Amino acid sequence: MSYLLDANVFMAAKNLHYGLDFCPAFWDWLAHQGHMGMVCSIDKVADEIQAGQDELSDWAKDRGQALFRRTPPTLLPQFAQVSEWVSCQNYSPAAINTFLQVADYYLVAHAIAGEHVLVTHETPANSLSRIKIPNVCLGLDVRFMTPYQMLRTEKARFVLGKTA
Repeated sequence: MSYLLDANVFMAAKNLHYGLDFCPAFWDWLAHQGHMGMVCSIDKVADEIQAGQDELSDWAKDRGQALFRRTPPTLLPQFAQVSEWVSCQNYSPAAINTFLQVADYYLVAHAIAGEHVLVTHETPANSLSRIKIPNVCLGLDVRFMTPYQMLRTEKARFVLGKTA
């Protein structure tokens, strides 16, 4: 099983629980898992992170293609599958248009193509004006979970000093 991370996983980690300055073990774990092929994200997420021009964008830039995968043209069938599902729901035209232009659309297509578990802080919502990743995942039978579920599933450990 491999995990595909949404931008909000990186941004919330930096801003809240796993600041780069006080919890480097989390970031080292992500980088290591990226090199092992267990954790990845995509170029569109890297673009969102780079827009912040901060220590997270520096960290992401150093990880490059090892963690952030390019979107290949071979994903056209998955893009069509996602856009067809979204368009057949009762979402507003503005919500559909917005969704099809942001990284979320690309993430779901990548998750389908690579059979990844999509990791996000988003939760399902019954809104017609905003399309949430979990709703699309539920509609297309794509597994998703929170970052905390991923860390527990993978038995990540961030300990000080010697391990027990």
